[in-house]
Amino acid sequence: MPYYGKELQSTVPIRDLLKAGLETKPDEDALVSLEKRYTWRELDDVSARLAANYFTLGLKPGDRIASLIPNRCELLIHYVACFKAGLVAVPLNYRYSHHQIDHALEVSEAQIILLHEERRGDAEKSMIAGNLPLGIISYGSNNGDDPRLEDLLQNEPGDADLQAPEPDRPAIIFFTSGSTGPSKGVTHSYESLEYMFASCRAGFELTTRDVMVADSSHSHLGGFLFSFTAMSAGGRVLVATNAEPDELLTLLRRQRPSVLCMLPAALFRIIRDHGATSEDFSSLRLTRSGSDKVPLELEHEFTALTGLQIDEGYGSTEVGLATINPPSGLIVEGSIGRPLPGFGFSIRDDEGVEVPTGKEGNLWVRSKSIMLGYWNNPESTAATIKDGWLDIGDVLKADEDGYLWFKGRKKQIIVHDGSNIAPQEVEEALLEHEAVESAGVIGIHDLLHGENVRAYVSIRNGADKPKATDLIAFARERIGYRAPEEIVFLDEIPLNPTGKVDRVTLKKMAEGDVR
Repeated sequence: MPYYGKELQSTVPIRDLLKAGLETKPDEDALVSLEKRYTWRELDDVSARLAANYFTLGLKPGDRIASLIPNRCELLIHYVACFKAGLVAVPLNYRYSHHQIDHALEVSEAQIILLHEERRGDAEKSMIAGNLPLGIISYGSNNGDDPRLEDLLQNEPGDADLQAPEPDRPAIIFFTSGSTGPSKGVTHSYESLEYMFASCRAGFELTTRDVMVADSSHSHLGGFLFSFTAMSAGGRVLVATNAEPDELLTLLRRQRPSVLCMLPAALFRIIRDHGATSEDFSSLRLTRSGSDKVPLELEHEFTALTGLQIDEGYGSTEVGLATINPPSGLIVEGSIGRPLPGFGFSIRDDEGVEVPTGKEGNLWVRSKSIMLGYWNNPESTAATIKDGWLDIGDVLKADEDGYLWFKGRKKQIIVHDGSNIAPQEVEEALLEHEAVESAGVIGIHDLLHGENVRAYVSIRNGADKPKATDLIAFARERIGYRAPEEIVFLDEIPLNPTGKVDRVTLKKMAEGDVR
């Protein structure tokens, strides 16, 4: 049977993104970091200046403008300016290598790149960045001939015609994390963003009184979505400029946010920081974590420190946030919650037939927030969107109460002796061990068993390193036959650009491609 969220009541057009804040509190803070702050009126003015100044560089509506800058207030202002100018924003993860920069620029056919000066060296190694039709906009540089973002934010432009773009036009191209292959350019229209913000706003139950901090990259969907969802509701947005516990804890203490969105690995670091106290989190009404499976050990440690529950959710770059445990309702530990307003879910077998409640199957999603497609990749688009449904590539099940449970990514499921094993389930069992800091699990080809389970593990600072056999036995007590056959110790578990365990790199390590 299909599972549906509530009916979506209303959307906010992109051209009116700042309307709630401008109408209710124009001179109050809209965008704040530890170094800078902008009121709603200032945010509206500076983004309009930047949009008009982009036209002076030769850009025109529909052109792609790439950005390679870390989380800053200016990055969010850049996005608002792109919306006002009808430009297609192309965010690049700040940790991209020059090879990844080239891939994204080639796929997106960007006309120009907004570049933080500390990444200048990688841009120079790039085959494409230095040869874009309209060149480079520098940020954080006082030298060179490139136009500077700082000047474009301040200089008064001439007359510019900032017309509202058509709803079905491309607005932004996000690149996937590449967890199952080369990164693809997920293209969202203005309309799909409007529905995405509306669904998330309703699911989070956001109002103009909320203060949001999304401590993940604003160059990927999560940090972008949560920040702009709050902005569309008239809520204040906080920008953490790095992932270190000290900065986030300072923001929590000074700004007293009501909503915190973090990746599991980052949230682990915060609550294990010796300076963190329950008082630091006392202003929160909602702590959302996801993007990768939230380990039960994290849930327990967070509740022990703060007295609060983690609200786990689920989403994808192709569709936005799709589920959450209702903040004012029952939060079921370990569940990714229920479909957000405006979403329909169908859980199907490999033949496309819906499975009974309680049985695992492949997730298909229907929503007006579904992407337009993969940029310049009609084959992948056609393989993913079928008859209005998005084949999302993940395995879920639903219980009798309509709560959903994430069981793994289909392409990463390990098949051992005919049984499916989700890497996240094995990682979660290992993370319960007091000495384990992080874990990543993959399948290793085996002629007899199909695949064997290999776990890569890093150990906490100061902890005694356990024997591999002891860790295997520890996991077997908790998950039985799904426990790893092999443990490999690493100083640090690799993460992909979105902060998830990088199982692609672990696979390459296993194959001998990476040492």
